[in-house]
Amino acid sequence: MKLCDMSYALFPRLFLVPLLTTTLTLVGSSAFVFAQEAEEEADPAEITNGERVFLETRFAQFFKVFLDDSGNNPNTPLPNGQSDPALDKAVNWQAQPAEHPFSGLSMNCRSCHFVDELGVEDPLQGYGMRTYSDFARRSPMPAREDGKTVTVRNSPPLVNASLPRINFLQHFDGEFKTLQDLVESTLSGRNYGWIPGERAAAIAHIAKVVREDNGEGDLASEFEALSYTKLLTGTDPDLPEGFKLPAEFRVDVVNATDKEIFQAVAQLIAAYTEDLAFSKDDDGNFNLSPYDVFLEKNALPRQPKRWESDIKYSQRLLQKIKRLENRGQLQFVSINPNTDNGAFEFHDQSFVFDTGELQGLKVFFTQKKRALRPSDLAQGKIGNCIACHAAPNFTDFAFHNNGVAQEEYDHIHGAGSFAHLEIPGWLKRYRNLNEYLPATEQHPSAKEPFRDIPTAGNPKRTDLGLWNIFQNPDFRKPQRRIWRLLCKDALNGKRGIFNIVRLCRPSQLLPQAIARFKTPGLRDLGHSAPYNHTGQADTLADVIRGDMNSSNLARNGELRNADRELKKIGLTEQDIEPLVLFLQSLNEDYS
Repeated sequence: MKLCDMSYALFPRLFLVPLLTTTLTLVGSSAFVFAQEAEEEADPAEITNGERVFLETRFAQFFKVFLDDSGNNPNTPLPNGQSDPALDKAVNWQAQPAEHPFSGLSMNCRSCHFVDELGVEDPLQGYGMRTYSDFARRSPMPAREDGKTVTVRNSPPLVNASLPRINFLQHFDGEFKTLQDLVESTLSGRNYGWIPGERAAAIAHIAKVVREDNGEGDLASEFEALSYTKLLTGTDPDLPEGFKLPAEFRVDVVNATDKEIFQAVAQLIAAYTEDLAFSKDDDGNFNLSPYDVFLEKNALPRQPKRWESDIKYSQRLLQKIKRLENRGQLQFVSINPNTDNGAFEFHDQSFVFDTGELQGLKVFFTQKKRALRPSDLAQGKIGNCIACHAAPNFTDFAFHNNGVAQEEYDHIHGAGSFAHLEIPGWLKRYRNLNEYLPATEQHPSAKEPFRDIPTAGNPKRTDLGLWNIFQNPDFRKPQRRIWRLLCKDALNGKRGIFNIVRLCRPSQLLPQAIARFKTPGLRDLGHSAPYNHTGQADTLADVIRGDMNSSNLARNGELRNADRELKKIGLTEQDIEPLVLFLQSLNEDYS
């Protein structure tokens, strides 16, 4: 079908919809699941089995090439020294180690989402705990004929990434409406070595591995040495209790289609990923960070009331803290109540919430309803951070342009270059999908100039984030939710169908999607450096200085499609240290 013949049916439906507001080490994987303290409750079978397929390395395109070239079956391991070369770079953005935990393997989910790297402990190389992110600025990818060797974005942490919310969307650009969609795309996508147009081959290969697995490999031995057929079919009476899948996760491997097997694998990985969340107590309160202990110790509210927004809760919380401070009644935190020695187990910092952290909290939570005056900017202490990072989750799960994309582009091409980058409007883009949009299964030859890493040699390439997905006919599932978010922002409190039609047409909203990326959560940042979707910020201070620079550019009209909240940030150099202390108080011992 020619691009110009494609139906416009998608687009009118969208803007007429009523607005709704709203590392593991491979050999040691069993230690993480099974060697828990005796009093800990065992994981459900879908989580345990989901971890196994999360760690499975034979689903990658590199392993398929090995099978095709050697004539072996899927139970034959890669020969020594023949791991995917991309994995040699899958460890650290600061220093390349002499050895790494991926020898003899091909890609899996864990290649970009580590948790426990304590087995190769070396502070100079940055090993240690992670919140299911990696150590790279941009994660390595298997080499293919498209020439790509790293991902376009920094690997986001998976812990807390699946918290329930209105307008649930996944990835930095809102590409996926469900975790199942995300996992299926990953298993058959570029991170696993598959290029657009190879989805059917990926599905067939993964089904082949599942059908022919004999349960005798190293990974299977850590999970009771069960074959995938026995495990996924789930009806064998000899299955160990902790591995008996609920009926909704089973698939009759012998009689199922390739697609059904593929979807069953993705469903298990999605279940495992959804279970990755920071600790909460029986009342649903986060409870392991110094900040959370501080709230509990002072009997402060730890989550919103019913029907209270996160921002309203954050504003109310700040006022309560200030009242206690004025009365001299605040109690600070100096020990970790969750460990025997009162310290962090996995962080090289003291477990404290003291006056420095309190000062940072107040800066973080402080907002001004009016436009900032020169005196406000000189005085500082106005973080406006809760506009996008309200407690208790410290993310609004929405999409904002905080200037990171422009900062990277202008650093390469010169100040002001991003503002003059030619970006097509809605109609021109729609008529030239291959020219402007990302490569997909439907359009494998698309040039994707605006979902790329900017380089000195080609000023026409950069990453525009949400712009690539909004009104893209190859991504139909998330469109309504993205439209709601953009329309709500465009209305900015205005009401009525006239304003919706006037302000929320696709042609109006598309420019407002430029360089927007999903707001990350801020819990346990000590285990997810480097930062930003570009991975260019090494420290929290770097991130704060970047926001300060973006806020200045926004006030001067020099930041393209700037988020309106940026103008409301008023910080000075003296605010950086207390803000860093507060952000560090959100760290915890995730394991």
